[in-house]
Amino acid sequence: MPDLFIDGDWRGAVDQRTREIRCPADGSLVGVVDEAGGKDTVEAIAAARRAFDEGPWPRTSPNERGDLLLRVADLLARDKEALARAESLDTGKRYVESEYDIDDIVNCFRYFGRLAASETGRVIDTGAEGVDSRVVYEPVGVCALITPWNYPLLQTAWKVAPALAAGCTFVLKPSELTPHTAIHLMRLLDEAGLPAGVANLILGAGPEAGAPLGDHPDVDMVSFTGGLQTGRHLMAVAAPTVKKVALELGGKNPNVVFADADFDTAVDMTLTAVFLHSGQVCSAGARLLVEDSLHDRFVDEVVRRAQEIRLGGPFDERAQAGPLISAAHRAKVEAYVARGLEEGAVLRCGGARPTGAEYDDGFYYPPTVLGDCSVGMHVVQEESFGPVLTVERFSDEDEAVRLANGTIYGLAGAVWTTDEGKAARVASRLRLGTVWINDYHPYVPQAEWGGFKQSGFGRELGPSGLAEYRETKHIWRNTAPSPQGWFD
Repeated sequence: MPDLFIDGDWRGAVDQRTREIRCPADGSLVGVVDEAGGKDTVEAIAAARRAFDEGPWPRTSPNERGDLLLRVADLLARDKEALARAESLDTGKRYVESEYDIDDIVNCFRYFGRLAASETGRVIDTGAEGVDSRVVYEPVGVCALITPWNYPLLQTAWKVAPALAAGCTFVLKPSELTPHTAIHLMRLLDEAGLPAGVANLILGAGPEAGAPLGDHPDVDMVSFTGGLQTGRHLMAVAAPTVKKVALELGGKNPNVVFADADFDTAVDMTLTAVFLHSGQVCSAGARLLVEDSLHDRFVDEVVRRAQEIRLGGPFDERAQAGPLISAAHRAKVEAYVARGLEEGAVLRCGGARPTGAEYDDGFYYPPTVLGDCSVGMHVVQEESFGPVLTVERFSDEDEAVRLANGTIYGLAGAVWTTDEGKAARVASRLRLGTVWINDYHPYVPQAEWGGFKQSGFGRELGPSGLAEYRETKHIWRNTAPSPQGWFD
């Protein structure tokens, strides 16, 4: 069956190109999918434009749109096992992690399904008689949704659910490395009764399939999650048409541990913060900042436990972490570590590919800890997007905040302390979109997600996540019009 979904039909690419998808854990063939080019994308944009300008979806009541999202949530829950398996095969992540992801995706669709009808505008008290003044929300239009490979369906849900709740139409381009759950989602949207042309799916690499999405005049909004350089490029190509842009561009996230923190919990969560999904998480706590008096004992324990993390494929029940997404990405992580050592960092553990026949066909890289780091190092300033933890030390609260804020990024981070006042003070001073106190990684669809500084702008999830896909209009109606006589 063809894999591109355009105007309600499944079709192959115009130039008939295809791409093999292989599991990063062992190189096994997952599937062969159609590979779109620019012509396919332009057709998808045209379909989304027609569906928005002429179709029923933007004019469907918020209640009906919400009901459809709730139906999609039920279908996602029904297909949880198949979706989790597809996600694990594409990404190499552990199956249990993919199961958690699908649960979160179901919750995301349910949240926006309920929210769709709850924020319909407001009446303005103008103080003038005979005036009906209202602020209403309307869909922004045709949206280009571009998603990454690390959490393929989760990041897709964060965009698709609010876009549909708002009444938008869209063209979705997932990462060319991880397409299968996006294909499955399109089938579920069709099964749920979404009108033709509202949801369109393009598969392929960014320079070919994705290029028209940024500069095409019929696209009203671009929502992108991915790397900083691509985000900058999208801003530049979107500027001539002054389209709306929302960017989530990753981070270099500080995990700040004070001496009075709960030792065992902070150690345990430090490992989770950075090594979950082998560090391929935009909010990974890849910068560990530890107070001087606790530093040596704390880091020694983190290193000891990091060395015990077991690597393996998605269906290996003994595995605690999986492979990296590709050979090219593993090479980038290796070069990143090598540069850190050249800068003076000390290798505490990891730093070399694991040996053994079970790792030969996958892109494995072990949990790696770099000690004696300083804020000016490349490895502290830039994200590896791999299982690499850099360690810095600080002497007091002010230095901790200065170091934590000392990069161009501002996505997320954490503070570990039993002093409630200190926790509140530090959290308020951190220039981050999300701050966890004595925890790391949890999120809920009701709360906004996004970054400060060069981690991007705009928000996903929460009421603000819906607002990204809406335009605000003021309607003033004079109920008793009469001449004013200004020029009599």
